[in-house]
Amino acid sequence: MNGSEIYQRLIGLIEERVLKPGDRLREADLAVEFGVSRTPIREGLKRLEAQGLAIHEPNRGMVVPTLDHGQINEVYFMREVLEGTAAALAAKHASKPEIEILQDLVNADRQRIADKDSLVRSNREFHRRLCLASHNRYLVDQIDHLRLSLILMAGTTLDTPERRETAVEEHAAIVNAIAKGDGAAAEAAARLHISHAHKTRLQQI
Repeated sequence: MNGSEIYQRLIGLIEERVLKPGDRLREADLAVEFGVSRTPIREGLKRLEAQGLAIHEPNRGMVVPTLDHGQINEVYFMREVLEGTAAALAAKHASKPEIEILQDLVNADRQRIADKDSLVRSNREFHRRLCLASHNRYLVDQIDHLRLSLILMAGTTLDTPERRETAVEEHAAIVNAIAKGDGAAAEAAARLHISHAHKTRLQQI
């Protein structure tokens, strides 16, 4: 297992909340856990640090960082801008199969409201597919990088059933606008969706 694979494994552990904000990232412990030498662990941690997913703290060493109130606001502001743009571009460039996949995800998600974990995974897939439908690789890269910051936030905005139902219908509004080729409506719907998620996140903290 090389440094790149260790990096991906660590991201997965943070995303699944096995590693939480504030947890220490000890080279020795990770080497034992993954059954590798410290060299690939060190390489993986350096890459994690470069992405802002690990920081050095005095007397503690490397830890998973905690985002403060200002950073959370900044992340959601940029999400609104970038994902709104992605939705607008998708309305212009998405192929019929891409739109159908988004529609299928929305329809399936309406049946997943009670299953939070399943809906959280599907929600990630919806946003990934939406961004890919923009057909702009540079925008996709920026959104992917920004999304890494989201895994540092405790819990999920889909913790409550009410928010789950609303979020799925917000997804439906985005897809409907894309299917009609209405870029302005798609962007407005995507921005509103992220704005509501932002408000929910702030209420949680």
